[in-house]
Amino acid sequence: MANALLQAEEHVLSTLENDGTRRWLYPRLSAGPYWHARRIVGFLLIALFVALPHLQMRGKPMILLDITRREFTFFGFTFLPTDTLLLALFMICVFLAIFLLTALFGRVWCGWACPQTVYLEFVYRPIERLLMGTRGKGGVPSKAVPGWRRVVLYATYLVLSMLLAHTFLAYFVGVEALSRWVRQSPFEHPAPFLVMALTTGLMMFDFSFFREQLCLIACPYGRFQSVLLDRKSLIVAYDRNRGEPRGKLQKNLPIVDAPTGDCVDCGLCVKTCPTGIDIRNGLQMECIHCTQCMDACDAVMKRVQRPPGLIRYSSQDAIAGKPQRYLRPRVIIYPVLLTILLGIFVYNLSMKKSFDVTLLRNYGSPYTVGIDGQIENSLRIKLVNRLETPDEFEIRFLHPGNVMLDRDTAIVLAGRETRTEPILVTVPREEFTFGRLAAEIEIRSRSGDRRVVTCQLLGP
Repeated sequence: MANALLQAEEHVLSTLENDGTRRWLYPRLSAGPYWHARRIVGFLLIALFVALPHLQMRGKPMILLDITRREFTFFGFTFLPTDTLLLALFMICVFLAIFLLTALFGRVWCGWACPQTVYLEFVYRPIERLLMGTRGKGGVPSKAVPGWRRVVLYATYLVLSMLLAHTFLAYFVGVEALSRWVRQSPFEHPAPFLVMALTTGLMMFDFSFFREQLCLIACPYGRFQSVLLDRKSLIVAYDRNRGEPRGKLQKNLPIVDAPTGDCVDCGLCVKTCPTGIDIRNGLQMECIHCTQCMDACDAVMKRVQRPPGLIRYSSQDAIAGKPQRYLRPRVIIYPVLLTILLGIFVYNLSMKKSFDVTLLRNYGSPYTVGIDGQIENSLRIKLVNRLETPDEFEIRFLHPGNVMLDRDTAIVLAGRETRTEPILVTVPREEFTFGRLAAEIEIRSRSGDRRVVTCQLLGP
């Protein structure tokens, strides 16, 4: 006897049919006020994304993530591998800022600024609607669409994905290197070409096939919202108190005498949702707060002469009729932590010099006794020239003053060069107390910066 398959009563996932096949989403276009505002923001973000690699600040690119050289430039300041603390503070500040924005405004990033949403909703889907015959309205395209239109559609997707891949690559190699590679044969730079081809393929796969599943399956942000949001956070919410029970509008019947709520059960909020959910089921992980359901519902409310805002920006407590408190622990703790960490970050950034120095003890015996009875310590000094131009460094002891060094010439480093040099320190025996001597070493650069490093010299 063949085993009968159990059919699900409803969609397990919004992109999965009851029989387990892919449910392709073709959201209906609801061009309301929020959609127009999001489109303006989206176009501005696209322009910013394209322009940032070309802009410079303090003679450097605004953003350049040079992974091969391990140099990361943000707004004119370059972080080197020695800037682990600064990079860690910067990343923590970014995450705290996201936590704060989410606690206050919900998933505003996902619906308004995420590149996945911006490019899919305002670049790729408009092209699809134009070529599939659903321009200005969206929805499922007709099965009678000629095959050549689909060929043109995917060819256009490929060109767009290639342009995006080149722009994306410019953030990692710089505009000058990218423009030089574009004019050369791929055989002259095979590795960057393969990276560009792979990035193009991934973008093509994402925007033409994977689409909303990136938000539902791959992106962890939706799963984090259970801890990032609380009942007072701003969300896109359906007012059940006003909308239920649902029912079709009855003509010539006053609103106060209507046996149903304001929801006329037209289903437009579901048809227009880019992730295929029903917002009337409450807060859901799949909701990206794109406000398409708000625009669709407000248009219906206007036609049936009922107040807008059945689906609106609100909070779970506000919808439930509870008092709304804007000041709560997380919106106080996050800004305090963010202010403290930003202060530490700015302080450490302001203390950065044109070079870094690390003093290390050499291998072998901690000290030796010379022929003349003086104590010799073998050390290593590691210098990092942060400038892009050559620089010279002079080393001298500040304390004690009767220390001799085996080096009387400056150390010359090329731009961005890191070098470790041995130095031999000779100190009179009587300077040591219980075998130790606190010393201060000054390193001066020709560029004008100065650092003082303290160390412990060892003796008998």
